[in-house]
Amino acid sequence: MTAPRWIIHLPTTLTSLDTAADLVAALRDSLGHVTAIDFGETTLSEEDRQHLRHRLWCDARHDGGRRCRLRDGHPGSCRTTGEG
Repeated sequence: MTAPRWIIHLPTTLTSLDTAADLVAALRDSLGHVTAIDFGETTLSEEDRQHLRHRLWCDARHDGGRRCRLRDGHPGSCRTTGEG
């Protein structure tokens, strides 16, 4: 049996989905080296509607276990490095 994974809910004072997504991107860029955090699975939700989650990143896995760095539903090919 696989041990359960834990989810960290981190409330913010932000009032816009785009601004919250920008914060997550900054956290991913600064904490991406921490292997215990799976930024590829990040979702956002409104404080009073936590059952309605917005997936942030493309969920595609690539060589070496890396994930695409582009937003969910992006056009074109995935990208695992650089801006995104």
